[in-house]
Amino acid sequence: MSQFEIWRFRRASLDTEHRGVRPQDFKLRHYSPVVQAVKIYMFSDKTNFGEDGPMTRVADRIMKRVSAHSRGRWVCTPKDFLDLGSRQAIDQALSRLVKAGRLRRAGRGLYDLPRTSGVLKRPAPVDLDAAVAALARRDGIRIMPDGAAAAHGLGLTNAVPAKVSYTTDGASRTVTIDGRTIRFRHAAPRVMRWAGRPAAPVAQALRWLGPDAAADARVVSVLKRRLPDAVKRDLYVNGRDLPGWALPLARDVASDRAVAA
Repeated sequence: MSQFEIWRFRRASLDTEHRGVRPQDFKLRHYSPVVQAVKIYMFSDKTNFGEDGPMTRVADRIMKRVSAHSRGRWVCTPKDFLDLGSRQAIDQALSRLVKAGRLRRAGRGLYDLPRTSGVLKRPAPVDLDAAVAALARRDGIRIMPDGAAAAHGLGLTNAVPAKVSYTTDGASRTVTIDGRTIRFRHAAPRVMRWAGRPAAPVAQALRWLGPDAAADARVVSVLKRRLPDAVKRDLYVNGRDLPGWALPLARDVASDRAVAA
C-alpha cells in the first residue's frame, strides 16, 4: 500500500465525516485490494463499533470511573483516563459517550455526569469548583478563588462579583465552562503560597479589602465568629506569608483558644 493511497483514504474519511457520511459507507472500488482490506478492518463492527470492541470497552471503563463519583460533583478531562488507552481512543470514546447522552460536555476538554435538578426537572448547571479542579489537575497548576469571591463567601461584603475569577500560578486566560466565562489571573508566588491551605480564602479576602477596609472592627468580628479553629491556626502559623499590614489582623483573629494545639 503506497503512502499516497494511505493519505487519500484518510483524507476521504475526514471529508465524509464532516458531511455526515459514515466512513464505512465509502465505495471500495476506488481503492486497491490492500486498502479495501484495511478499510474493512478499521470500520468493522468487530473492531471499533461492536458490543465487544475495544472502543466500547474503553467507554465502559470511562463510565465506570466517572460513576464512582457523585453525579455532578466530579468534572473530568481526557487526561484522567490515559491509563485506559491511547489519547486518540480516549477522545473518541468521550465523544461517543457525549453523543449517546451518557456524559455532558461541560467545556473544551471537560466532561461530567450531570445530576438532575429536582426543582427544574433538567440537568443542573456544571459545578464550577469541580470544573476548576479538573483544569488544575489537567494542567498541573494551582488555582484559588480571587479576593472578591473569597470576601463574599466569608460574609465580609454583600457585593456579588460580576465575573467569576480565580488566581493561579499558571498563565492568565479566559475559559468558557457551561456557557459561563471564567477568568484566570496569574498571581505572584507569595500569593500562591496559600493555595491548598485552610486559610487561603481569608488571605485572599484580606488582600482584596486592603489595609483600610480590613482594619474595620466588623471584619475582625466576622472572622472571629465564623472561622473554624483549624483555619485560625493556619492563619496564625503562616501569617508571615501575609502582607505586613495584615499580620496584626491575623493575630487578632486567631484567638488563644484557636492556636493552642
